[in-house]
Amino acid sequence: MKKMIKIYDLNLIGLKCPIPILKLSKKFKEIRTGDIINAKLDDPSSENDINNLCKSIKVRLLDKKEKNDHFFFRLEKY
Repeated sequence: MKKMIKIYDLNLIGLKCPIPILKLSKKFKEIRTGDIINAKLDDPSSENDINNLCKSIKVRLLDKKEKNDHFFFRLEKY
């Protein structure tokens, strides 16, 4: 039986460090391996925070974009 990958969208706009990373970390504990989180943030330190999160837990950065002072990250739990 093939496992279904779930995709979660987290809007973390308006939240400042460390709240977005804490919420992301909590969500990664709740989801299964292979699932994906699309996160939307506006905290300028978010890119550095996301990179550190990927190093500390089993999360892979699949994609990142910046548009109009918003940061978009596609992250996968592995």
